[in-house]
Amino acid sequence: MRAEDSYTLAAETARTSYSRLVAILAARTRDVALAEDALAGAFQAALEHWPKSGVPTSPEAWLLTTARRTLIDGARHEAVRERVMPDLTMMTEEAHRLRDASEELFPDERLKLLFVCAHPAIAPSIHTALMLQSVLGLEATHIAKAFVVAPATMGQRLVRAKRKIKAAQIPFIIPEKDQLTPRITAVLEAIYVAFSTGWDEAFTEASKSAGLADEAIWLARLVVQLLPENAEAKGLLALMLYAQSRKSARRNQAAYIPLAEQDTSLWDRTLIAEAETALRAASTLSEPGRFQLEAAIQSAHISGLLQGSVNWPAIILLYERLIRTAPSIGAQVAQASAVAMAGRADDAARLLEGISEQAGTYQPYWAAIAYVERSRGNYEDARTAYARARELCTDPAVTEWLAGKLAELG
Repeated sequence: MRAEDSYTLAAETARTSYSRLVAILAARTRDVALAEDALAGAFQAALEHWPKSGVPTSPEAWLLTTARRTLIDGARHEAVRERVMPDLTMMTEEAHRLRDASEELFPDERLKLLFVCAHPAIAPSIHTALMLQSVLGLEATHIAKAFVVAPATMGQRLVRAKRKIKAAQIPFIIPEKDQLTPRITAVLEAIYVAFSTGWDEAFTEASKSAGLADEAIWLARLVVQLLPENAEAKGLLALMLYAQSRKSARRNQAAYIPLAEQDTSLWDRTLIAEAETALRAASTLSEPGRFQLEAAIQSAHISGLLQGSVNWPAIILLYERLIRTAPSIGAQVAQASAVAMAGRADDAARLLEGISEQAGTYQPYWAAIAYVERSRGNYEDARTAYARARELCTDPAVTEWLAGKLAELG
């Protein structure tokens, strides 16, 4: 096998299997950083051996076995060796590991590790970011984008968090069932950021994150099974299903198609029905939280477009409630866009002006400014905003769409 083919296969395996392999390793060693290092060594070994000996029948199994051996060989200190050796030996020798009580509770190793990373001894502000990097395999750049901070800042936060975990010897113990609810918020947030990253990069073939949307939906379904009385888990599942139902209509021969212009016949009615069921079930359990409100907004958009008339006043009211419940720059920009779509461009401009200092490099803000200023007849301001939005955009198709809008203004 050529070296470049090995690199390609290793990259593909990393994209599809990284989080699962880390979770399997860390579930036994209770040390995420150690698992990450071992897996990195296994990928390096693959690049060295696969071109010479051929690709194994099961690349995942080869990587897992190699990482386990690395963990055993690398246990330099006796205390570490005594801590991990029994589990690692068991992992290596077991062909079919029996499911213990925690495995019956957690039907997926990654879901288990998500709850582990939400340990109360770890700073809540870093819970979600730690899950995204350690369990779901996102790079600091993607995580920083989700939290609207500089990549270097996010990288430093993650390094400090892992150092604290190691220094304080925080145990990665699987939580009992009564400990799950206090940790659910961070877990749901991580799943949603993973989905959003995969959603943004679904049409980028070279992206490691392109399959994350499906992974996130899978994990959300497992959380709903795990905590069937948790309304926000159902709300999150509904939100992601609504979005995923429109996947086939988002592109036309690689060209970006905005929601209002999509061919609704391409929408997946099965996913929409599942989303509606989840949202109705959530509404019977508790007062709407962030994810339920966002799902309700998606539902209003979809039902309106299917019926031929979007109820903008209702959507604006939902955004107002969302901002009171969970204020964010994204929700405020979306609210202003809805106000503009309702024909109230001047009101939308005032809303956007109120968050101008927070917006900075947030690309949707500039796209919203462009639409609002164009609606108001301020074409020079609209051109400036479209140019800024295009400059900040990372999706080639959306960049091209923004360029087209800019060209329309001359």
